[in-house]
Amino acid sequence: MRPSHNFILVGVGGQGIILASDILTEVGLEAGYDAKKAEVHGMAQRGGSVISHVRWGEKVYSPLVGRGEGDFLVAMEKLEALRYAEFLRRGGMVIVNDYAIPPVAVNIGEAVYPSDEKIKSVLGQVAGRMHFVPALQKAEELGSARVANVVLLGALSAFLGVEDEVWLRVLERRVPRKYVELNLEAFREGRKLGEKL
Repeated sequence: MRPSHNFILVGVGGQGIILASDILTEVGLEAGYDAKKAEVHGMAQRGGSVISHVRWGEKVYSPLVGRGEGDFLVAMEKLEALRYAEFLRRGGMVIVNDYAIPPVAVNIGEAVYPSDEKIKSVLGQVAGRMHFVPALQKAEELGSARVANVVLLGALSAFLGVEDEVWLRVLERRVPRKYVELNLEAFREGRKLGEKL
């Protein structure tokens, strides 16, 4: 019997969380799992918080991951990782894009963005493994910040035991044709980062 996996993907509007969760779900299906997803994106188009639940298993009855049940928390932004840490199970894994987007309250001086030490301290109370990945930096080196989400998926893929070919086939189907090569390269670079972790 294959191990089941519960994923929480988080970020802010425009960071590609929905596309990343679509890809992750299709990869699960292609790898032979039952897979389901659900997302909440409320004010996402205005830079608001986005959370997506993805579950892989022999049989998945609900797409929702309960609090304390996530095996993987994948965050496109550091504060979003902190905001949704309660979904991670004790000993689960956090993969975070090492990038900050200060909210409006921080920008107008009504709040303070937590330090990296504070973020790591809070996440470390639950996470068994925590990895900060320079996904945005790597994406910009490739020529487009928009593929940071795929860099993170590449890093995540190193921990899931699904062959690269499956990921690459799904990416070819899911992204617009003119961006396929860029996304494939982003995945490969992310995979290299994941394998180093």
